[in-house]
Amino acid sequence: MSHPADLPATEAARRIAAGRLSPDELVEACLDRIASREDTVRAFATLDPALSRAAAAQAGAGAGALRGLPVGVKDVLDTADQVTGYGSPIWDGHRPRADAAAVALTRAAGGIVMGKTVTTEFATRRPGPTTNPHNPAHTPGGSSQGSAAGVAAGFFPLAFGTQTAGSVLRPAAYCGIAGFKPSHGLIHRGGMKVMSESLDTIGLFGRGAADCALFLEALTGIAAMPGPEAPPRIAFCAGPAAERLSPETHALLEEVAGRCARAGARVTRIALPEAIRTADEAHPVVMQGESLQALAWERAHHREAISAGLNEKLDWAAGIPASGLAAARRAFAEGRAAFRALMTDHDILLTAAAPGEAPEGLGATGEPVCNAVWTALHGPCISLPAGTGPKGLPLGIQLVAPAGADAALLAWACWIEARLG
Repeated sequence: MSHPADLPATEAARRIAAGRLSPDELVEACLDRIASREDTVRAFATLDPALSRAAAAQAGAGAGALRGLPVGVKDVLDTADQVTGYGSPIWDGHRPRADAAAVALTRAAGGIVMGKTVTTEFATRRPGPTTNPHNPAHTPGGSSQGSAAGVAAGFFPLAFGTQTAGSVLRPAAYCGIAGFKPSHGLIHRGGMKVMSESLDTIGLFGRGAADCALFLEALTGIAAMPGPEAPPRIAFCAGPAAERLSPETHALLEEVAGRCARAGARVTRIALPEAIRTADEAHPVVMQGESLQALAWERAHHREAISAGLNEKLDWAAGIPASGLAAARRAFAEGRAAFRALMTDHDILLTAAAPGEAPEGLGATGEPVCNAVWTALHGPCISLPAGTGPKGLPLGIQLVAPAGADAALLAWACWIEARLG
């Protein structure tokens, strides 16, 4: 029998439903794992085992799709029973009155909040102390660093992340787990510290695509489509940052495309339309311009407590005229239309999830060059573990679909996952 802390969420849920594993046993297994590894991984901003144990005892007699499943909650989502600090000293000790909508829905479905996970500052700049579970000398990625590392380390089988550029997809790739960014707005953002209205999306981590599908259905009612009757039609490209990809990432993409083709998929190499590349270039204008608006209070009252790096970005954004931000938003809309047209004859797009293995050092979390444009296009994306690099660290692939195709993307992700083994 696999150690309970290492079970995928789907398998843990089956065992709980069958009476072969209790919520108490699963929570204790995860707490034991946390006790043995948290000093190195440092995934938690807030951890209260007593709260987890109390929730597990209550879940034993409860119901729900997530009954008894431990969940990590990124510390930009409010929790009524735990401090929420948004990764900033400005908010030290902050106790929200209510749970974020996504957290409340998780609890209603029987999920157990194991703690608040480390985020970069306001999910954008200064990294926290979290390390990569595969090698603590390397970053786990960001900004959802504690959530991705916690799933990979066996602290919880499911976790929340958020994404403005690449903050779900990239850490999933670096940590060797699945990370799902749904269509923009699909998971309600009430109670989230939103930085960019046009971009911020609540995402999910699990050990595979089926875990993400289970979590999404519990939160939204949207179930992954049944297994497809025919192989997918795959658009294949390295993405807008092809020149930034490592040789091993290029080789991995070719290998995965080849496996899919041999399994019957129609794989077509494509070039990205100019409108999509323009949307990619517009991303930082929208991200920083809207973040400047989001942090108006913090800038007015606590500028000195904002990191120098973030202040620099916001100072740059302050020089963007309103017309420049409006033009960047129009570029997003034109990019979305171009992507939908591009995908008329394809089911999914296969591309890179990250440039390569997780970089060494904890002072930065890697670059979102493989993810930002897809976030701007508002469609669902998923990162799947697909190999290892020369340093023995995970490598991932990314699958993308047009907005609203979340159920189909998850079904195709399961199909491709089966070909990666």
